[in-house]
Amino acid sequence: MTVVRPFRAIRYDTDRVDLSNVIVPPYDVIAADERVSFFDRDPHNAIRFELTRDVADEASADYTWIRECLDLWRASGVLVQDDAPAFYVMGQRYTAPSGEVLERVGFFAELGLEEYSARVVRPHERTLAGPKADRLKLLRAAEANLSSVFLLYEDREDELSELLSKVLETGEIGSARDGNGVQYRLARTSEASQIECLQRFLADRPSVIADGHHRYETALDYRREQIAARGDDAEAPWQSTIAYFANAYSPGNLLLPIHRVVCDVPAPPERIWREKLPSWNIHALDSVPLDRVEALLTDELAPLAGQAAFVAETVAGTTLLIHRSEPLKDELMVRILEEEVLGAVFELDPDSIRGGAVRFPKSARRAGQEIREGEGTVALYLNPMTPDDVFRATAEGEVMPQKSTFFYPKIPTGMVIRDHRSR
Repeated sequence: MTVVRPFRAIRYDTDRVDLSNVIVPPYDVIAADERVSFFDRDPHNAIRFELTRDVADEASADYTWIRECLDLWRASGVLVQDDAPAFYVMGQRYTAPSGEVLERVGFFAELGLEEYSARVVRPHERTLAGPKADRLKLLRAAEANLSSVFLLYEDREDELSELLSKVLETGEIGSARDGNGVQYRLARTSEASQIECLQRFLADRPSVIADGHHRYETALDYRREQIAARGDDAEAPWQSTIAYFANAYSPGNLLLPIHRVVCDVPAPPERIWREKLPSWNIHALDSVPLDRVEALLTDELAPLAGQAAFVAETVAGTTLLIHRSEPLKDELMVRILEEEVLGAVFELDPDSIRGGAVRFPKSARRAGQEIREGEGTVALYLNPMTPDDVFRATAEGEVMPQKSTFFYPKIPTGMVIRDHRSR
């Protein structure tokens, strides 16, 4: 069902640049105050393919400089293109919050685009119009896939592990380490038997988007534009994009929660929580300093995995553990939170949430910091979902509330690029 093909990647020449200095996280996890540090880290840093230096310039950006930058770096030899099509295996070794050292091994491929209605590539989250419009401007200007969609496949028996590990150990072409301590190894395979094995495995199953819903939907929009303008050429470069594939059930694929921060609605007193959530158990906890927030969640919230549960921390320092005793079963906590908490307690509808009434910090520490700095009124901390939750929901055609999952590590921009003009 999922069609993947090898491609001739454009990559950094590791004799000219240090990969550690030029790869960047996906655009949507780079905080506004982090942009400048990436721009200043190296004159060839890949953030130049993703974002403006100043957030204020984003709305008016036409991204014309991206194609110029891509062409200049190719002409100067900073970027080079491989001679033969290949799959690109990437390993990411990192230390989990538990202290355990893990490694996720997956691969980059050219992915044939399919509309969601075909149920081949399956979304699990809603998207926002603003980011899609911005990414479409970028794709039009660049005529290149500069960053990758991240897709998950179901391989409970880990059938592909041996093949991918073999490629990684024998065909390495680059390595890097990012600011979070994640170590990367990149390898390439053009061996026909290995390519056929990966293609055959994925052809039998659908894929679920872990990260990059906006990028995938942008690629679909761009394809529709090109078909309308040029006709439906099945071999055209805009009929596909690039994607990184990983096993959702691999121990190295970590699924973390995305927390919520309510921006402007006043924090309700404990009395209102009890009034609005009469069927929930509510326990007051001692306030903790910022550096103890994650430990608090480990001690108090993690034991309630499998139940509807969250911790609310207000700008005034009130901290409440709120949960229901019965198991979640097939319910999704993110949906319960949107309907019963953000909806009933804060009176926020989905349009208001999507419109910016709620922010979605990627870590408990970041959420706690925002509350302590007065950038929000209430932080809502969650337990992570499971791969089973994601596959069950997508198999049933469900779309979860936005920012329901945080798969870690992220897939960096700068490892491989696909230029539509030179395939």
